[in-house]
Amino acid sequence: MLERQERGKQNETAVLVGAHTRHMSDDLLKEYLDELEFLAKTAGAHTLKRFSQKLSNPHPRTYLGMGKINDIANYVKENEVDLIIFDDELTPSQIKNLEKVFEQKVMDRTNLILDIFASRARTAHSRTQVELAQYQYLLPRLTRMWTHLERQKGGIGMRGPGETQIETDRRIITQKIALLKDKLSKIDRQMATQRKSRDQLVRVALVGYTNVGKSTLMNLLSKSEVFAENKLFATLDTTVRKVFLEGITFLLSDTVGFIRKLPTQLVESFKSTLDEVREADLLVHVVDISHPFFEDQIKTVQETLSEISGEEKETLLVFNKIDAFTHEEKDEDDLGPMQKANMSLSDWKQTWMNRMGNDVVFISATDGKNIEELKTKLRQMITRIRDERYPFTEGYTDYWNLNDETNGKETE
Repeated sequence: MLERQERGKQNETAVLVGAHTRHMSDDLLKEYLDELEFLAKTAGAHTLKRFSQKLSNPHPRTYLGMGKINDIANYVKENEVDLIIFDDELTPSQIKNLEKVFEQKVMDRTNLILDIFASRARTAHSRTQVELAQYQYLLPRLTRMWTHLERQKGGIGMRGPGETQIETDRRIITQKIALLKDKLSKIDRQMATQRKSRDQLVRVALVGYTNVGKSTLMNLLSKSEVFAENKLFATLDTTVRKVFLEGITFLLSDTVGFIRKLPTQLVESFKSTLDEVREADLLVHVVDISHPFFEDQIKTVQETLSEISGEEKETLLVFNKIDAFTHEEKDEDDLGPMQKANMSLSDWKQTWMNRMGNDVVFISATDGKNIEELKTKLRQMITRIRDERYPFTEGYTDYWNLNDETNGKETE
């Protein structure tokens, strides 16, 4: 017991729960729960065990069947687990039913991601966005067991006749959401004014799944020190740097990483931050090629981009972390078809990647491999975009490098 108390001073203990549905392989389920464990670790929780159950669809009342739920409840009680985390978004009734069974805190994937965003938010803009998303998530999940919010307003005339606690709380949250939306709209107008001041520079946005090395690449190209670490969502606030590359000046932005099942509340509230993506002239899609499911991550990013931008943009696909890429050598006696796990980097380059022509490059941002090739491709693409969209180029480089006092500084 003493050992657990010492451990509890550092982080909460958790178990992870996932549904093994149709069309999901064992490897894919493992990948999903691996990512959920990484999310839990980023939030500060220590995972003790994973639970899953094969079923056609999640149970509408308890997500998994009651037999498996009781197994989890027994483990939670025996090991004094603090937190049960589910890999899908739970309905309000599911959370209520599960907390009755477990008698412990239940979180879903959406709530966990919101918690991480809240801990990572640094500027007033990102804090407002996260707070808005949290209240939008909380509003339909109010229960009578939940006590109350700290009152922003009170006094005579503020509570209607016979109004219950939950109705009061719902009204307060609705008012907070309205205030936060108004605050965000004001910040958005300020940021739009800032973006107008850089209209004559080609804009390049780094996009990609979370933790693929965007911030590391940003530091390498801009020779700056954007915060980067091996955790999910290390970057929330969009950072913009002016980059001078062999006679060409352009703006490079590092944006928040995407993730599978990104909460709709966050996509909506962070749309203003992602304006850098919508207004970019060129997207640099960074991919962690060492990840076993990097193709799924590419698909997730493309789906999110289509949701926020509404149009296809010219994209350079950058496969990062080639220094960490590994594959299993195929047994010579194996006459079956080549599996993805057996494919070397050369094999991958002959697949659909080959059809992308010059719009793909393989690098390692950590050790600098093929960075010069990346810079050459960027320079060629940016030069062409500049000549097409900003034909007035006389004095272009000298003006922006000598007269812009914000050169090299962060813009939000």
